[in-house]
Amino acid sequence: MTQKTAKKTTLKPLGNRVLAKRQEPEETVKGGIILPDTAKKKQETAVVVAVGPGKKLDDGKLVPISLKVGDIVLMNKYSDQEITIDGEEFIIVKFDDIIAIIEE
Repeated sequence: MTQKTAKKTTLKPLGNRVLAKRQEPEETVKGGIILPDTAKKKQETAVVVAVGPGKKLDDGKLVPISLKVGDIVLMNKYSDQEITIDGEEFIIVKFDDIIAIIEE
């Protein structure tokens, strides 16, 4: 009997783009009320999954992205491109649209 292994798709961002996974919003509020999907606010925080090489300047120099895999970031609202890879949802966002790194 032959066993097939599923091929895992990889995605490497280009230029000054970042691949991230949006953090899931809380299912319930403080009073114990469960929110339906339509009432949940779109989160602006995400966990960095991969980073591109950086931005190339006019003189040819490369400015690397100052993020690393695992960083939790705050980004501009609606600044991302949503994609699905192997059934998982990710976002691609330009580094310029990332506002801050959240440190806990």
